[in-house]
Amino acid sequence: MAVVKELLKEDKNGSLSFGDYTLGVKAKKSDFPFDGNLYKIKTFNEITKLEKNDNFLYESVPGTAVFEFKEDENGVSFTVTGESDAEITLGLLPETEYDVRIEGKDDGVMKTNLGGKITISVELENNSGIAVEITKR
Repeated sequence: MAVVKELLKEDKNGSLSFGDYTLGVKAKKSDFPFDGNLYKIKTFNEITKLEKNDNFLYESVPGTAVFEFKEDENGVSFTVTGESDAEITLGLLPETEYDVRIEGKDDGVMKTNLGGKITISVELENNSGIAVEITKR
């Protein structure tokens, strides 16, 4: 399974890739400019956390690697890898319903809480990446 050795990078297609779940100690990268915003990553085997302009955007427990992360007012999409199943929390719009698709399969509708967070679980063991798409209804 792949990781992002740079911790956080811009992809050629205009998306972000981040995270290294193989690290035994926490690593971080701050003030990464992308699309007019500043991003901060903290990552290692226990957790991966991404912030945008000091606001929560992504967190996984345990740590993961995320590829082709795209985020806009309608939701997020990305591919995630890791060594074991993970719980992923995303920062989206507060009190909003989202359609959740994992590996192209409908995983139902979820509503964010007052803080705009939703949490999903993904089975990452023995895979080369799980596609996740969360779209505002």
